[in-house]
Amino acid sequence: MTGGFPLKQRLRLMILASLFAVLTVVGAFIRIPFPVIPLTLQVFFVYLAGVLLGSKGALLSQGLYIAMGLLGLPVFTVGGGLQALLRPSFGFVVGFAVAAYVTGALTERHVEPSFRDYLLACLAGMASLYVVGVAGLYLNLNHLVGKEISLWGAVKVGALPFLPGDLLKAVAAAALARRVGAAVRQMLRPR
Repeated sequence: MTGGFPLKQRLRLMILASLFAVLTVVGAFIRIPFPVIPLTLQVFFVYLAGVLLGSKGALLSQGLYIAMGLLGLPVFTVGGGLQALLRPSFGFVVGFAVAAYVTGALTERHVEPSFRDYLLACLAGMASLYVVGVAGLYLNLNHLVGKEISLWGAVKVGALPFLPGDLLKAVAAAALARRVGAAVRQMLRPR
């Protein structure tokens, strides 16, 4: 996962990936009142991991988060353990890893990313999160739970209510990355 980096940079990347795994856990339990559905900061930290750590570090951070949950630590909003695999929302958990990777990969294309570059990367990450999450929700409800739902119904339940808040999180992650991204990239750059 971190094979192309010298030892010092691998260590820094692993520490930052671990930090973002923990921030993803904490972000799930921070609830901010917002119309319709309260905001959590979980997805904010997924986007931020992508824009700051790049594709490999971001994927590592979310892989750690998923592994902690599947090993039984109560890091998911519904607890932890292998039974999480059977929950309708687990597709979104997998989507976190995909979104972090996509966001990081798109950010890596730029030497000095602008706010616009960061925002577009976060929006692409958000789109990939919704594709994976809604597909997981649709498949789980139709084939595991036995509750018939159309694909549009899965979009209405799993994506539309979260869209305004996730757009705000994408803007916030892009704004913060614009301020600190260069410093983090410099810390991870081989010397």
